[in-house]
Amino acid sequence: MSNIAVVFHSGYGHTQKQAEAVAKGANAALIAIDAEGNITEAQWEILKNAKAIIFGSPTYMGSVSWQFKKFADASSKPWFGQQWKDKIFGGFTNSATMNGDKHSTLHYFFTLAMQHSGIWVGTGLMPSNAKSAKRDDVNYVGSFAGAMMQTPSDASADEVNSGDLETARLYGERIAKIASQFHA
Repeated sequence: MSNIAVVFHSGYGHTQKQAEAVAKGANAALIAIDAEGNITEAQWEILKNAKAIIFGSPTYMGSVSWQFKKFADASSKPWFGQQWKDKIFGGFTNSATMNGDKHSTLHYFFTLAMQHSGIWVGTGLMPSNAKSAKRDDVNYVGSFAGAMMQTPSDASADEVNSGDLETARLYGERIAKIASQFHA
């Protein structure tokens, strides 16, 4: 492992696929927030020792899931001790519609990272915005702030877009690269 942690909640499995792609790119540990919004003490310790933390949640009603919010609220204990200060941060999200207010979720992650005195990393990926662009191109959804994925509401977790997963993987790679340069 590269001493990077991906902490995420996934309601239906779509965001888990995205988390797995980010983790693959970053060679990171996966920490799944459970259905009750909890992680284990051992997982809190992984976050404490990580050089980079990558947040992930589906976008529900314009923000993170309540399970992720519960995790974020529980992070006030590491916040009080400034345990995550100067760590590298990033984030990713998925929703059913192309826009889906995903930027609100990324802003939530950004604010949480800043409250923890962290350093945010964007995608570093140019958007696929030419007439020749195809839906499965890298960064087709066009986010600079963090990885965005769009999955139709009636699609299974096995039907997530390959370009969105590649965007997530490349984003994980970038975060790992920045973390290694910053902590060299």
